Amino acid sequence: MIYPENSLYIVGNSKSQMNNPITQMYGQFFIGFIVDNESGRILDAECDAIITLTNSILKDILIGKNMITDYEAIRNNINLRYLGSSQKAILVAFKDAQKKYLDFKSGKPLEL
Repeated sequence: MIYPENSLYIVGNSKSQMNNPITQMYGQFFIGFIVDNESGRILDAECDAIITLTNSILKDILIGKNMITDYEAIRNNINLRYLGSSQKAILVAFKDAQKKYLDFKSGKPLEL
């Protein structure tokens, strides 16, 4: 097993611009996160990108950050380092995954 037993897989969804190739190919933008259930630390992440480098830069920005406490740092890093048309979609997908994680932790029903 490559991930700890206490890890969770969470998918954050968003829409990107209609002229974005990701939207044209997949209809939505997704980021899958592997999160340590106890600490909220992001262990791995991957998105439905067309260009492989998109996943590489997102991994560099996201892995090691905390799903609960590091939104501002992630947002700042995305704004500084990711100059692509999916910038807003990345942040919305993160917030969607963050909400699912917080709902799960608090015992609320998940909106999948």
